[in-house]
Amino acid sequence: MTITHSRGEYQIHFVRRHEVPKHLPLGAPVITDRNVRKVVSDWLFDHPTRAMPAGEENKNLRHFGESLEWLAKEATPRNGVMIALGGGVVGDLAGYVAASYMRGIPYVQVPTTLLSQVDSSVGGKVGIDLKHGKNLAGAFHPPSSVVICTDVLASLDVRQFNNGMAEVWKYGFIRDLELVDELMEFRLTANHPQIEAVVRRCIRHKRDVVEQDEFETKGLRATLNYGHTIGHAIEQVTQYTEFLHGEAISIGMVAEAKLGEELGVSKKGTSERVRECLAAQGLPVVWELKRNARELLEAMKRDKKATKGKLAFSFLEEIGECKLVEDVSSEEVASILETL
Repeated sequence: MTITHSRGEYQIHFVRRHEVPKHLPLGAPVITDRNVRKVVSDWLFDHPTRAMPAGEENKNLRHFGESLEWLAKEATPRNGVMIALGGGVVGDLAGYVAASYMRGIPYVQVPTTLLSQVDSSVGGKVGIDLKHGKNLAGAFHPPSSVVICTDVLASLDVRQFNNGMAEVWKYGFIRDLELVDELMEFRLTANHPQIEAVVRRCIRHKRDVVEQDEFETKGLRATLNYGHTIGHAIEQVTQYTEFLHGEAISIGMVAEAKLGEELGVSKKGTSERVRECLAAQGLPVVWELKRNARELLEAMKRDKKATKGKLAFSFLEEIGECKLVEDVSSEEVASILETL
């Protein structure tokens, strides 16, 4: 599969586990995390490796800076290439390191979680979290290639797998009603014979969006953030310790569907359908939104889609259809949140 962008194109390679090393640039430095290193240590022979602590709370300025210093210590040249090996946290941070080191070097994404395979490794968005918000520092820096091995998903526990399934469901909710129906018919697992086909399907959806709106200027790419305005706020308010990313987005998708219904954008019954699907996956669908409404609102005001005091949400019109609404008043959102 090929992804085109303003500076060229890159390939998505689907490979079996034993084939991965053949797709890694010889001797290229690797940024990964300690959990991933244990699982795929056989891929790391002859690769200098920096293994950072796992977890969203480590996608920060400290590890960004330390990774840059490490690349310099390794004497990585400007015409060199590095490897981002891991889940979404590693991919985002390492991609931003590649975008920044010597004003930008090539890098290969090797996503090892379901969430990173279907979403964060594709599209070229890289970045880190700041104290005041999620992904507030970053860049558009497409990888030179993406290497996907669905075999490694078998190493994920149920919670981590479901964490990625939140993004799979998102693609169904915003673009693919048939996928929603299919996922309710069979329970997708890491060993399911359809797992690679589902990953490919999600990536095709993302490709179709980002190729039309690479720099998120037309409103189309913002639809990929369905559930993320509230979900990112939940992550920030809980200091990234209570929920995994997909879990927070799951709650956000239900809440934003309810919000869309209250504002007359979403078809009645949409939020119940979203809730039913995500609950069947074992994902959280409720949280103390009312008690935390004001704090969530302050976090949402720092969302990248917000403009001139107005909030922006990617609302479902119905299951399979989504659009960006940019002029939502914060007061109206606050009043509705306090009823949820």
